Amino acid sequence: MNRKLRFVILSFITIGAFVISCKQEKDNPGLSENIPTEIKVTELNPDEEKIKTTINELLFHAGNYNVLALDSMMSDKAMLGISSLKDGTWSISEIAINDFFESVEKTERSPYYEIPNDYDIIITEGQLALARADCILYRWGIPQTREVNHFTLIKEKEKWKILNISWTKEELSNDKKKYDLEMFARGYAQAWCSQRPNFVSSFFADDGELTVNNGTPAKGTNAISDVAKGFMDAFPDMVVSLDSLTTNKDKTKFYWTLTGTNNGPNGTGKKVNINGLEEWTFNEDGLIQESKGHFDKKDYERQLKFGADKK
Repeated sequence: MNRKLRFVILSFITIGAFVISCKQEKDNPGLSENIPTEIKVTELNPDEEKIKTTINELLFHAGNYNVLALDSMMSDKAMLGISSLKDGTWSISEIAINDFFESVEKTERSPYYEIPNDYDIIITEGQLALARADCILYRWGIPQTREVNHFTLIKEKEKWKILNISWTKEELSNDKKKYDLEMFARGYAQAWCSQRPNFVSSFFADDGELTVNNGTPAKGTNAISDVAKGFMDAFPDMVVSLDSLTTNKDKTKFYWTLTGTNNGPNGTGKKVNINGLEEWTFNEDGLIQESKGHFDKKDYERQLKFGADKK
């Protein structure tokens, strides 16, 4: 057994000793009854809150394969270890974080949205922490796997950094893989923050359409990717958040807020904070067949010129 593999296995044993061990149905777009989607509410101290925030940010960037953001959160010698259950057998693998980052750039990836159901956090002398996050991983609104993530963190200049990540991965049974509209919407919002236009278009049917402010419809995933790229280029730090979600008959309204700085080519350097909505129609696979997007174009142009704080 090589030294790195012993280290990964030891990480599982050490963390386990310290912490407490957590068919697509388009006709039922409500939250799945089989998969818990709300984080367990516990009172956390300030350092625990910071660690929880760090973990949430890491999962967010990991779902978008944002290597730059992930790298800034990691120790240089961080390791990733995974134990996967398949056909009744557990298999173990490990990889150095830098090797993982290189593989991301070389391999085609699909976006995912990972939401923790609960946390366990132990802090030693305010400097070293062990954390466990019990998560469900979703792709396009469908839960795929249960992943119990274990993190070792160290405080550097009042900021928590990741020393090691190890997790177990278990495929969910088919009866638990039920389409969840809210998780679809959360994943869609996250994809808009990815700087990967194809992540956005992957939420659409191959022949889907996206129309912005009654303009010419972008038809097909390539054209939709081009629309997403335009916004991503204009706002390199763009964040799109889900504000609310409503469904009436066969229409779903996705209300969003876009924040970002117009630092793209020929940008004004001004900060933008704009609200809008998309009205969705879905196909039989639970992907967007048609989206009609709307936002206040005059206010958007004003903010591009003067910034979000100026009236």
